[in-house]
Amino acid sequence: MKKFLVIAPYQYLPYFSGGQKSIAQFLDYLGSETNLTVVGVPGNDPSLIKTYRYFAWLKNHSFSRYTDLSLISKLSSLIINKKFDAVIWEHPYYGWLANIIKNRTGIKTILHIHNIEYQRFRSTRKWWWWILRRYEKWFFKIADEILFVSPDDEKFAIEEWKIKKEKCVELAFGVELKEYPMDKEPSRERVSANHRIAIDEKIILFNGLLDYKPNFDALLIILNDINPLLLRQHEFRYKIIVCGKRLPASLNELRDYAGKNIIYAGFVDDIETYFKAADLFLNPVQSGGGIKTKMVESIAFGTTVITTETGAMGIHRNICGEKLIVVQDDNWDAFTNAIIENVHKKEPTPPAFYNYYYWGNIVKKI
Repeated sequence: MKKFLVIAPYQYLPYFSGGQKSIAQFLDYLGSETNLTVVGVPGNDPSLIKTYRYFAWLKNHSFSRYTDLSLISKLSSLIINKKFDAVIWEHPYYGWLANIIKNRTGIKTILHIHNIEYQRFRSTRKWWWWILRRYEKWFFKIADEILFVSPDDEKFAIEEWKIKKEKCVELAFGVELKEYPMDKEPSRERVSANHRIAIDEKIILFNGLLDYKPNFDALLIILNDINPLLLRQHEFRYKIIVCGKRLPASLNELRDYAGKNIIYAGFVDDIETYFKAADLFLNPVQSGGGIKTKMVESIAFGTTVITTETGAMGIHRNICGEKLIVVQDDNWDAFTNAIIENVHKKEPTPPAFYNYYYWGNIVKKI
């Protein structure tokens, strides 16, 4: 059995965002297939770890975490003593440390990229994105292999940064479902009862960490651009449910929209039930990078996604069938029309989607 060491430099257990959920499930499935050790932050709940060993060696404060020189000797000793086959670095921020560790131990160095980080920060207008660009590109060059969540990011690395194709591996964000769920109707009944939604009203869902700028901007588009257009469709009966934590206080828990078919559910423990209950999932994202994990989950749970071109980046459209409807960015009239046209469709998610996005199949690539 292969022995892997993973460096995961942020809190992910319990998870509250798509990114946290992605790494939590990836490590859980990887641990079931390999001899896995993870080094992370003290903020993770060790009682939720089932398949691997965990050392909370990284500091909580972000600046001191990424500048901690004591990690050089700690990780070098661990790698030499335990004889790992490879070390996987989550995200590019520890590039300096990965380079030192590689030179000291000769360990195979793998970089796991969830998105091209500099592009994400440039899209959110962080002034230092160009510094990160140089640093990230350098880590790409020194890594022995790079795992890409998004095929678009892999293409960028090969074509723009001239990274060798043979060291690039596509490793999708996964789901735990192997097939189309059979409990969509009971899920709809539960959600309708919880929020007093009439039987003839369609359920439209939006979900995400709401203080993350791309998600917050998408929510504002739903509230101020898409929903006003839907309200003009007087015969169209619907409710839009917004799920997620850390909604900015300025929106007052969406109370001003309560009479406009908007329901704020906050953070829900059973988001899978909401995905299965919904007739549509909205993804009007205009910025950010990498694949939108909530979109993959929605399709896996059998719910059609209406998304912008930007929001659709990184997903394999050819295996989504009729479950992924892509609309041009900034065209909210077309986006609204797509909602009206597709809200009644009930086609199941194609089996090819589950074959590709099921975690059990994904980790076998490692």
